[in-house]
Amino acid sequence: MSDVATIQQLVQKQKELKQEIAKVIVGQDEVVNQIILSVFAGGHALLIGVPGLAKTLMVNTVSQVLGLNFKRIQFTPDLMPSDILGSEILDENRQFKFIKGPIFSNIILADEINRTPPKTQAALLEAMQERAVTVAGHHYQLDLPYFVLATQNPIEQEGTYPLPEAQLDRFMFAIKLEYPTFDEEVNVVKATTSNHKPQVKALFTAQEIIDFQNVIRKIPVADNVIEYAVTLVSKTRPDNALATDFVKTYIDWGAGPRASQNLILAAKTQAALNGKFSPDIEDVQAVATGILRHRIIKNYKADAEGITEEDIVKKLF
Repeated sequence: MSDVATIQQLVQKQKELKQEIAKVIVGQDEVVNQIILSVFAGGHALLIGVPGLAKTLMVNTVSQVLGLNFKRIQFTPDLMPSDILGSEILDENRQFKFIKGPIFSNIILADEINRTPPKTQAALLEAMQERAVTVAGHHYQLDLPYFVLATQNPIEQEGTYPLPEAQLDRFMFAIKLEYPTFDEEVNVVKATTSNHKPQVKALFTAQEIIDFQNVIRKIPVADNVIEYAVTLVSKTRPDNALATDFVKTYIDWGAGPRASQNLILAAKTQAALNGKFSPDIEDVQAVATGILRHRIIKNYKADAEGITEEDIVKKLF
């Protein structure tokens, strides 16, 4: 199939994908959209939201519709790296045998990643980056496509280990979940308190998703769009010549080069999902908030004046 036909097929399948997800998930269109963008761009995402907003149900539904294996890891303060990577055991024949941990799946939901100590976080982050793990000197490749969706609870910060900035940078998107609207919540309560269980069907295979990811990477990007993305990221750095007084006043540290790479990859995916064969500046702007939100470090003045990361990103356009 030609690349043009592949993108046209992706547009059609993406519409069906959203219809299937909507059978189970009420509203949250922007969140679903960013999760789909992350999957097809080949990045990972961090979901930030209070408990009870159906984060697990959403990821489970997305993995079913994508036709991928799904595992959930509930992070706790006593979780060890071997609990997620797997470990070697001595079998009945006195031979060492590797038992794979839950990290060997296509989609991983790392629930409450800030609940677990840094060494377990590091084991997950290494697997995210390398798409492989090393246990007892043996190297194991993870199945592709490989997508980690971590959740971080913004409340209850006692006894937690928030991800350091360098590790937050590994996530392509930071996706904020808000409370549903009144009408959405009414629909959620109606749907979840009856015995009706909606069934979703798988629309993709793992190989199809890999093929779509490869085609998206091949999409050409005009130099002016790349320059716009790099300029946008440069503007977040207070010591950069392009930074405005607003940025210098309210930001301690800006985004690194990984933000520029992710902006272009996400813009390519955004363009492909909308049936365009090359991204433009509007596509970069459409994905900028999710990509820059967790890479901007505000100072105490911004906190004191109630200025959010979203406000800062909007000022950059």
